[in-house]
Amino acid sequence: MPSKRAALKASPQCVAVFNAGSSSLKFALFDLAQAGEETPPQRRLSGNLSAIGGDAQLQLTTAEAGGGPASAVDAADHQQAMQVVLERLANALDIRAIVAAGHRVVHGGTRFSQPVRLDGEIMQALRGTIPLASLHMPHNLAAIEALWRLRPALPQVACFDTAFHRSMPAAEQIYALPRELTAAGVRRYGFHGLSYEYIAGALPHHLGPRADGRVIVAHLGHGASLCALRERRSVATSMGFTPLAGIPMATRPGDLDPGVVPWLLREQGYDLAAVDTLLNQRCGLLGLSGISGDMRALLASDEPAASQAVDYFVHHTRRAIGSLAAALGGLDGLVFTAGIGEHSAEIRARLCDGLDWLGVGLDAAANAAGGPRIDNRDGKVGVYVIPTDEEQAIARHTQRIIVHTTRA
Repeated sequence: MPSKRAALKASPQCVAVFNAGSSSLKFALFDLAQAGEETPPQRRLSGNLSAIGGDAQLQLTTAEAGGGPASAVDAADHQQAMQVVLERLANALDIRAIVAAGHRVVHGGTRFSQPVRLDGEIMQALRGTIPLASLHMPHNLAAIEALWRLRPALPQVACFDTAFHRSMPAAEQIYALPRELTAAGVRRYGFHGLSYEYIAGALPHHLGPRADGRVIVAHLGHGASLCALRERRSVATSMGFTPLAGIPMATRPGDLDPGVVPWLLREQGYDLAAVDTLLNQRCGLLGLSGISGDMRALLASDEPAASQAVDYFVHHTRRAIGSLAAALGGLDGLVFTAGIGEHSAEIRARLCDGLDWLGVGLDAAANAAGGPRIDNRDGKVGVYVIPTDEEQAIARHTQRIIVHTTRA
């Protein structure tokens, strides 16, 4: 058996990545042993601690052993959840091998257009963005603060879902509102930026020279949005001031006449909390179907309401693709990613049906097989299925900011 000293020497440097939700803490560990400017960190393990504050469960997945069974843990809050995760990571490798941590942070406000190393002043600034994303930011920040208390010397990096869209032109970032409201922060921020950034980095491998052309990426999952890319930079996106805007989602309505909100307050007796709950938890596919917000359940259902919800999703997503194609002045590539985009051949086929005017045509067999290239090669638009990896994007940023800066 090797000595403790030998084991420590053999432990590679790793970056830990965290994505905290209201009742979950997803995490991953990336090995930096072979990583460089052109070589991304390699995933060593992933995990999810779910049902924080309830019957918490922890599951780990490794490259060697795959996913193991979930185990019950005590995690009353994010502080305790982080402690449990660190203990499990210490069992996977010497904890001193973790040299930095990166976090998915939903909102960077108007200040943060790039990932940043966290300190007290930046944390204070991020607390000021809580009103812009009150359902997400408190949990993102709670995980950072919990890790700080447990490992105060560990460098931490915040990676923002809004940052990728700061390259959009001004006409896409502002609303037709009085200027003082724009100055106060009411603007189109866009979300899913870490996913779009990862896909943008993967485009040359799949699209070749067309990667820098006019590409629309469809991030279709529980939350869903679209992004128009030119030269692999965001020029327009479907989400706006909040993640409620754009195409319909599992429980969010997508675009909605703003006049609906005062009508609910005035005529239906809603208060602000009830409106928040309605728009975030009771609309979208769930609201339309009355059955489920899960696309798989709706596609498997014989209920007319389920069929109508799917039809609505397809119609409005296809309509949004047309809008973004207009913003781009044409289309060279269409990419599907995230849960629905990666796994539902039926939704991909239905979305592409009727986009022949843009030059989109599918190969049915390639689409059924899941790609990665699924167009029929007759149209001028390349259509692809590319799995996203937001955690990889966070690991790369953390590696660049912490590890490379330290070595320099």
